[in-house]
Amino acid sequence: MFKKVLVANRGEIALRVIRACREMNIKTVAVYSTADDKSLHVKYADEAVCIGPPRGNDSYLNIPRIITAGEITNADAIHPGYGFLAENSDFSNICEENGFTFLGPKPEIIDAMGDKAQAKKTMQKAGVPVIPGSDGIIETSDDAMRLAKEIGYPVMLKASAGGGGRGMRFVSKESEIENLFKLASSEAKTSFNNGDMYMEKFIENPRHIEIQLLADSYGNAVSLGERECSIQRRHQKLIEESPSPIVNTKLRKLMGDAAVAGANFVDYVGVGTIEFLLDKNKDFYFMEMNTRIQVEHPITEMVTGVDLIKWQIKMHAGEKFPEYMKQIKLRGHSIECRINAEDPIMNFAPSPMVITDFHIPGGKGVRMDSHAYAGYEISPYYDSLIGKLIVHSNDRKSAIERMSRALSEMVIEGPKTTIPFHKQIMKNEKFVEGDFDTSFLDNFVFNCKEE
Repeated sequence: MFKKVLVANRGEIALRVIRACREMNIKTVAVYSTADDKSLHVKYADEAVCIGPPRGNDSYLNIPRIITAGEITNADAIHPGYGFLAENSDFSNICEENGFTFLGPKPEIIDAMGDKAQAKKTMQKAGVPVIPGSDGIIETSDDAMRLAKEIGYPVMLKASAGGGGRGMRFVSKESEIENLFKLASSEAKTSFNNGDMYMEKFIENPRHIEIQLLADSYGNAVSLGERECSIQRRHQKLIEESPSPIVNTKLRKLMGDAAVAGANFVDYVGVGTIEFLLDKNKDFYFMEMNTRIQVEHPITEMVTGVDLIKWQIKMHAGEKFPEYMKQIKLRGHSIECRINAEDPIMNFAPSPMVITDFHIPGGKGVRMDSHAYAGYEISPYYDSLIGKLIVHSNDRKSAIERMSRALSEMVIEGPKTTIPFHKQIMKNEKFVEGDFDTSFLDNFVFNCKEE
């Protein structure tokens, strides 16, 4: 087992990893920018090293400074968290070259799954259902037009190196494709320094369902059930739950088996997530693989009892997971609301400022993962996540009721937050009935008068 882990991240995920390490008697090193000198992850770690000024390129994305921090503190492993360098194959490779165990996949797996077109090909070879579309990169808008005729409109143009909705365009007819192809490719080039595009058939009214995977280095991979991630705006998730209200036992096994087959095909080790689109006929299609811990991992922990961060560390330390891991059943229902420093009235504009009052809810089945506190300043340099409010109960109905109660108890003063928005979602008839898809928020109108 590792003696000291450097956490190459910030905020709530850095704190989450530090807490897991402390329970495993592993020393920790926090790295931080000058904007984060008062963050809890800095205070809770055994050691802390400042790696630069606020901007990500100068600190949390600065690989030489992170490696230097690991060397001067004698860390033997580096945990990348999520975001920043978590899916950067160069970082994974440099960690290994400098004697650190990277607590994530090998560089070649990050590359294979990070390139969406290549990932689709790989999963197709593994027998995982994929969305009809291009076999690889589309070179020109003329090629895109020919393929769109073959598979039929509507189609989606997607950045091969993309994520988070950038470099993505919906194309409903032939006359749109030339212009949208150029726009999407240009946006992808700006965002990812890679303008390569691929195409998929547009799946109408899909659900976004992801399977949590855990794999050891002995060829064992297991599915820990699904998460429903369809409540999202601009392809950014806001509410997640497990299990999905639409997935039954048979479908869960089919999706889980497909995800495990994909992980085994690439010899995956650690934690990972395979994301699927589920259509109205309950046919599912591979969308992408995330080769890291997910923001929404706590809801899987709540319904399985598995500490995903601890097991991630154990898998990379060479441990073999026990046989009982293959027999884990989902227990009850869990929901997560992402509490962001954003103003729902102003189209979710960021609201970075000092938190003047901070009270988190408690009681049975309530968990809050957050690095914030009264007096903490939300930085304009990073994402606006204040924390994740998670509840667990016996069934979905009581979980929604518990989340409503927890949201009503929560107090965050100073910045505008998404708490009022989440309160209204919990009361929405279609959400309560489980009758929604990824377009749910397109038709949802936040009523500020109710708050």
